[in-house]
Amino acid sequence: MNFIRKEIVFIMENDPSLKRWYEVLLFPGFKALIYYKISRFFYLRGFYFLSRWICYKGRRKTGIEIHPGAVIGDNLFIDHGMGVVIGETCKIGNNVVIYQGVTLGGTGKESGKRHPNIGNNVFIGAGAKILGNINIGNNVKIGAGAVVLDDVIDNVTVVGVPARKAK
Repeated sequence: MNFIRKEIVFIMENDPSLKRWYEVLLFPGFKALIYYKISRFFYLRGFYFLSRWICYKGRRKTGIEIHPGAVIGDNLFIDHGMGVVIGETCKIGNNVVIYQGVTLGGTGKESGKRHPNIGNNVFIGAGAKILGNINIGNNVKIGAGAVVLDDVIDNVTVVGVPARKAK
């Protein structure tokens, strides 16, 4: 239950439209994290079919797909989350904000580790695509619609296609 309390506090801190804590319970991003936690529980115990079934049920209900193999740190806020995809080998740090249409995916050409690693305190704008086994540093902002194909160092903002450091 500590996970739920921490998520509610983090979401309240990042969404000024919320008036009461229980409004968070309506958020698709919050519901998707609950589905993820349940599916990950079964995934880690080798119940892969059940795990994937729960994952896909969550996707149908929320429009957000989080593979149960992904590793997610504390405080992930998926705002307006329709179309968010988080791949199997993705690792997400703490205090990350993701907007709608974001893909943390592979390029389709690799095997093994094929999804990005996202650092702590990262903001990912709407429609951004972060593809491949790359590292996104801490305190990074990724602009809406950016396509990130290479590593991003700490404390920068990247924008564009392909993503480049903002001036």
